[in-house]
Amino acid sequence: MSEHAAEGTGAKLLSGGNPRIPKGEGPGPVRDYIAAMPGWKRGVGQRIDELVVDTVPDVHKAVKWNQPFYGIEGDGWFLSFRCYTHYVQLQFLKGTSLDPMPPKASKHAEVRYLDIREDDELDADQLRSWIEQASKIPGEKM
Repeated sequence: MSEHAAEGTGAKLLSGGNPRIPKGEGPGPVRDYIAAMPGWKRGVGQRIDELVVDTVPDVHKAVKWNQPFYGIEGDGWFLSFRCYTHYVQLQFLKGTSLDPMPPKASKHAEVRYLDIREDDELDADQLRSWIEQASKIPGEKM
């Protein structure tokens, strides 16, 4: 697994550019993950975080398996994201319950993905709708 330092954060980037951040609960580890996201992906991470917090003010945050997770305390996780070489991938853990479903299927029955590439225009209204819907569905316990 190749690693190199994330710009100015001291964090390492795993192959594909995903930040290697120690697991932890709360906003601090998520803030550290976003700060370590390379290049244009950092802005995407900041925007996703803002949308989640604005839509679900009491959201619970954590970093697990080198990716931020968002959930409702005691009710499980509903969203995570991670960096890949050419995109940031949002993972809706109960995505098949969302209307409309996020576009990309997963090998996990209920999970759906949205891949965001550098030149993509974020549809904030659609993301807010998915975040709101997902936050009201019992999440994944991990």
